[in-house]
Amino acid sequence: MQPEELARYVDHTLLKAVATPTDVRRVCREALAHHFYAVCVNPCHVPLVKQALNSSQVKTCSVTGFPLGANAPALKAREAALAVEQGADEIDMVMAVGLMKQGNATAVEQDIAAVVKAAGAAVVKVIIETCYLTKDEKITACKAVENAGARYVKTSTGFGTGGATVADVALLRATVGDRLKVKASGGIGSLRDALAMIAAGADRIGASAGVDIIKELKG
Repeated sequence: MQPEELARYVDHTLLKAVATPTDVRRVCREALAHHFYAVCVNPCHVPLVKQALNSSQVKTCSVTGFPLGANAPALKAREAALAVEQGADEIDMVMAVGLMKQGNATAVEQDIAAVVKAAGAAVVKVIIETCYLTKDEKITACKAVENAGARYVKTSTGFGTGGATVADVALLRATVGDRLKVKASGGIGSLRDALAMIAAGADRIGASAGVDIIKELKG
């Protein structure tokens, strides 16, 4: 795989609580230089990222209900709507993990559907936080994501007890087929990790180590 091809899989991510506007501008410069697919940031940084990426092909991505997924559905939806109003092209939302653990897939689906509606034309990716789910719960979560009209199922926030695994990416891909796309995120820090996730079925890679991964590929 050529560096330019791999770069188009990458959502260059900065979701740390201590991220400053200076840090965000640096990440945007890196994304522009390497032609990453998107820059993913917390909602407060969306206007800055949109301005920094203006007139480029790099997308602006933000999060909602992050990182716990425990916000009230109305707040998740409003947070998504505001991010889109301020320039976000994509929204990565965290599923209501506790409701899924309780077995209330209907409420999970309704939560996701509200964000999808609020996001309008923006792409919605749903983080199911695989580290907390059983295999059956992961499959049920994928079905809820699909039924709610989201475009992607995503493995992890990177703030849980574990991140993306090849086995989970393969399971998500097998479950959703070609009906949804799959985003792997959390702990992807090397070229080997990224290529393994893509081989398992990932359409997108969320990583803060995107620059290092591309440099590793270039040798």
